[in-house]
Formats: sequence, structure tokens, C-alpha cells
Amino acid sequence: MAEPVFKRILLKLSGESLMGSRDYGTDPERIRAVAQAIKDVHDRGVEIAIVVGAGNIYRGMKGAAAGMDRATADYMGMLATVLNALPLQDALESAGVHTRVQSAIKVEEVAEPYIRRRAMRHLEKGRIVIFAAGTGNPFFTTDTAAALRAVEIHAEAILMAKNGVEGVYTADPREDPDAMLIPEITHMEALQRGLRVMDATALTLCMENRLPIHVFNMDDEQNIERIVSGERVGTLVKPEAGETA
Repeated sequence: MAEPVFKRILLKLSGESLMGSRDYGTDPERIRAVAQAIKDVHDRGVEIAIVVGAGNIYRGMKGAAAGMDRATADYMGMLATVLNALPLQDALESAGVHTRVQSAIKVEEVAEPYIRRRAMRHLEKGRIVIFAAGTGNPFFTTDTAAALRAVEIHAEAILMAKNGVEGVYTADPREDPDAMLIPEITHMEALQRGLRVMDATALTLCMENRLPIHVFNMDDEQNIERIVSGERVGTLVKPEAGETA
């Protein structure tokens, strides 16, 4: 297999990628499969940070959040990401990978507080770091947290795992049967066309810092290793021509 083309990556996992065939919550078998795929890449010497979403849990909380103040609902979502980070940490450590969870909200009994230099030191020591609780602020998505943390730790790329779609399309493939996969696009083009790569704040942050984004289907866990090996999988969102990634 080809040598890894990245030394340090940030993997953005949606909450839905952890729930398998369930309606909400986490599926232990699915988490073990994801953890094994991450371990396989880590074993090749790639430093890995992870940001987890909470769609799998928040789907079960929608009724409770209906009519709630937006900030309160966002804090509930942040706490839900911690509930996803912990079983993923457990699965990784069961597979033999030293892992740390860092939370942007203080939950010191179960996770370290987010400290940038400590996170980078963990990565340098060969530990996987899972960033939980988003940015710690309401009104910002876990996409924005992924972009922010990736820039902070000097990741070379974001691997954006999608649930059930192969990458970025011209339209929503679930609604438009004529939607076509876009193999490569610039950050600016994605913003101008309003494509659903990630939210606009996150995408702008990646564009300003010339950070490439690989958008791929997490249904096949081996896609992570393929991208790290330099294979073209899904969609590459890249800086404008003349800029270096």
C-alpha cells in the first residue's frame, strides 16, 4: 500500500455514522468497525484528531427541544457529542489505541478540557484525540468546530465523513435523481453555488486557511485509508488555483 500522503488529519464524524441501522443512538458493532478503520490508519503513522457530531442522539431529543431557546438546545447538542465521544474512545482503546477526549465544555470527570497545546502534544505522542462539545459556544455547528480545530492543530486536511452519500453533489441526491457527484471543486465555488459541503462559516474558515476537505461516504470504512493513501475518493474541496493546500 502507498505511503500516507498526510502526517496529521482531522476526521469529522457525523453522529449518524455511529448509529448503524438504528433510528437513533449508537450501535456498538458500527462503532467498533469505525474504530478499527481509524486504528488501521493510525497504525501507519498518521496522527488523527476526530470531531464528532450528535445527529444520532439529537434526533431522539427533537421533541424535547421543540420550542426551546436556541442556545439551550445547542448546549444539549454539545453534551450529546460527549455521549458519542466516550463510546468511540472506549472502542479505540479496546483496539489498543491510546485515546484522549477533550471537551470544549468542562466535564472533567470524563474528559479533559480542550487545551490546544496539550492536544498537539497528545498527537505527537501517538494518541488519537477526540474533540467533543463542538466549539463550546451555541450557534456554531460541529462542522465549524471541525474547521476550527483542524486549523488550530495544523492538520493537513479534513476528512468529512458523510452518511449514505458519496461526496458533494450538484443537488441533494436524496431529492433529485439527476444530481451528479462533483469530484473536485474549490472552496469559493462551493460557497457561491451553495453546495452542502459544510456550513458556510466552516467552509469560509477552511478557504481562508487553504485547508483541503475530502468529502466521502462513511458507509465504507475503508475510504479513510484510501484517502490517506492518496486515492481519489468522493469529492475534494480545494483552495483556489495558485494557492497551496
